[in-house]
Amino acid sequence: MRYFLHLGFDGSNYSGWQKQHNTQNTVQEVIERTLFQLFKKRVSVAGCGRTDAGVHASQYVMQLKLAEAPTFDLKFRLNKNLPDDIAIFDIIEVSDEQHCQFSAVARTYDYFIHWKKDPVLMRYSVFYEDSALDFELMRKAAAMIRVTKDFRPLCKQPDLYEDTMCQIMNCEVFVNEEQGRLRFTITSDRFLRGMVRYCVFFLLKVGSREMSLAEFEAILNQEKELKQKQPALPNGLFLSKVEYPFLQLENAHHVIRGLKVGLE
Repeated sequence: MRYFLHLGFDGSNYSGWQKQHNTQNTVQEVIERTLFQLFKKRVSVAGCGRTDAGVHASQYVMQLKLAEAPTFDLKFRLNKNLPDDIAIFDIIEVSDEQHCQFSAVARTYDYFIHWKKDPVLMRYSVFYEDSALDFELMRKAAAMIRVTKDFRPLCKQPDLYEDTMCQIMNCEVFVNEEQGRLRFTITSDRFLRGMVRYCVFFLLKVGSREMSLAEFEAILNQEKELKQKQPALPNGLFLSKVEYPFLQLENAHHVIRGLKVGLE
């Protein structure tokens, strides 16, 4: 029996979602250890995608396979035993043909920035003190990203992929100058490693006028390469939506709902 688990996590204290040889401090590792406690045997899980160290997910989907249905309330037991920064929202039985990663048709990421210091925001939004950004230029740069097909220039390790083509469905910048906050949102059929954080890096370059729109367009078209580039900081990034043709996931009650207020 295959189950999808709809969950969310605060990634601040984790080295990303996926298990790694050099650390046990990943979301996947913590969940599998908890499942071992509950079932007294190893239960492996797979995720809908990778998230980097420090990145959050307000909507994430993982799957597990069990020989038979649990004899106890699995959602309740998981939430009781998992740390406070991981929450299970729903457990849904699916068919063996339905896969949490490969059956997803779209994912959405949101990235939050603020330039008025606020201790409540620091964990979930990146602070750029007294930033002088041209928001109209950033919106124009986002429009360029929206029509881009090959994201090799915005990928951390492009050689890992057979191809670096992505279908962008939405890409926007929302600004609330009174609050001193900004949200970048992007939806695609797939994402490459580091892609969203590199998008934000270039948006900030354009917005601060360190790079012209023409230069950014040349980079996207692979006519020019910026060798010294680095992904934007991870703590402002959320995986916020995963879409399937056969399943409608409800938006969870999460901090991201508050972060979006005034930025929609």
